[in-house]
Amino acid sequence: MIEILSKRLKELRQFRVETQKNVAKNIEISERRYIDLETGKSTPYADTLIKICEYFDVSADYLLGLSDIKERR
Repeated sequence: MIEILSKRLKELRQFRVETQKNVAKNIEISERRYIDLETGKSTPYADTLIKICEYFDVSADYLLGLSDIKERR
């Protein structure tokens, strides 16, 4: 799960051509914490996962690798 989450976070960020710093600022976590999420060194708390889903407009199931469907329902 962690590998899929980190891979999808990076893909979503790169698709939007954003920096890690900018994403971290927008989801209200430190840049270090975001980097750890994107490199698989950490997993997000539930509130952070929700913010990430809202920011990238994807489902939690997609981020966690439970589905290949990006859209939130």
